[in-house]
Amino acid sequence: MVSKSSERPLFDQICGSGPVLLNVPHAGTDLPEALRDAMRPEALDLRDTDWHMDRIVRGVLPEGGSLMAAKVSRYAVDLNRPSDDIPLYETATTGLISTIDFDGTPLYRAGLEPDADTRTARVETFWAPYHDALRAEIDRIRTAHGYCLLLDVHSIRSRVPRLFEGRLPDLNLGTNSGASCAGALSDAAFDALQGNGFSVVRNGRFKGGYIPRHYGDPAQGVHALQIEIAQDCYMIERSPWTYLPDKADRLKGTLVRLIGAMQDFQPQEVQT
Repeated sequence: MVSKSSERPLFDQICGSGPVLLNVPHAGTDLPEALRDAMRPEALDLRDTDWHMDRIVRGVLPEGGSLMAAKVSRYAVDLNRPSDDIPLYETATTGLISTIDFDGTPLYRAGLEPDADTRTARVETFWAPYHDALRAEIDRIRTAHGYCLLLDVHSIRSRVPRLFEGRLPDLNLGTNSGASCAGALSDAAFDALQGNGFSVVRNGRFKGGYIPRHYGDPAQGVHALQIEIAQDCYMIERSPWTYLPDKADRLKGTLVRLIGAMQDFQPQEVQT
């Protein structure tokens, strides 16, 4: 997919033959030139990126699995927020087109924050085409198999005091408090994450953003989960955001078990 304004790809995509779809909406680092020019120099470090998640997901993509991975930065538009920007969490967060980072630090030079027209243009240029493609891919898989198993993959620094107290658990599974997937799949996924020394929580601080909440519809055969991974499980949490292969391999082993549990899941009633 190519954006209308920049002619640069909005996302990478692999259309597989199986029911599993891995989606990575926050690993992108592309910035529109006008946005880059308006941002504070320190914000260009893109510290809230889900660093290396696209690389890790490619390393665990199962045979026949499908993939979508955004290339545009979340500082342009947050693909895991609704287009009307209604807050998803009662606690502190950032919005659809945020003017601050996770720590509350301004992203823009004074007076250069996006106006209403800029916000509308970003939704039309980046958010809408991505979600059109994501919906089309979910529908394609569901048509082929009668159901789709969506895993929305994220990561975040393990300590962000503005968003949560202390250190985040290593692996944070979200199912919108059980609404975005079948209970049996939620239980199987949670069990698959146990062991290997990782701390695991389900529907804690991260219950799932817009993508699993909006697309997850078990009654219609779409089962969506989100996983939020503490970044010190696989990288150094400061610039230049160094990838640590040995730690990443351990994480990937656990993700393979999670995806295997998803592949083993069979809905009781397959929608057609």
